[in-house]
Amino acid sequence: MTHKRLLLIGTVATLLAVSPGVAIADDGPSVPPGTEATASAPLELDPNDPDLKLPDGATLAEPKVLDIKQVVEDQSGDERREDTNSNVTFALQAEVLFGKDSAKLGGEAKSRIAAIADEIKKQNAARIRVFGFTDNLGSSAHGDVLSRKRANAVHGILVQELSDSGVTYEVRGYGEQYPIADNSTEAGRKKNRRVEISFPRTES
Repeated sequence: MTHKRLLLIGTVATLLAVSPGVAIADDGPSVPPGTEATASAPLELDPNDPDLKLPDGATLAEPKVLDIKQVVEDQSGDERREDTNSNVTFALQAEVLFGKDSAKLGGEAKSRIAAIADEIKKQNAARIRVFGFTDNLGSSAHGDVLSRKRANAVHGILVQELSDSGVTYEVRGYGEQYPIADNSTEAGRKKNRRVEISFPRTES
């Protein structure tokens, strides 16, 4: 009688172990599928394989340093600086420079632009781009005109600060084109309402 009872318990335990939907904990380490360790040696490469050699007469391209971009934005998001190997770009929020829907520079604008002019002098830049941008509210035509007027206003201060006839400027208004943030939110639209000042950086 005792033997039959033990056999029955063993059968029930086996059924529980394989029943679908029952979670069984595993004390072993969890490894993502396909990343398990293998005992096989690494693949050996044949250095004489013709597929690993350059064809006769071919040469390697000149080494090139990839363009590295560094972006720094102040805590308020009012100003953004982007440095690459070849250029420096400052983006100033429209609210810092202008009143709402206006191209008239506010009180803080001149000091902000003057600080950028100092950086331009430091880089000895002779070619400066001043581009205006808006968000996508209102008509596209209105945004084009407003962004151009704002770019012109910033350009005027740069001319005063740099007072260098050897500097050339490219001034454009792009309206709602080239957004840098999502226009579906006010936070994004605020970033898109901007004036960018860019110039080549000094090669070191």
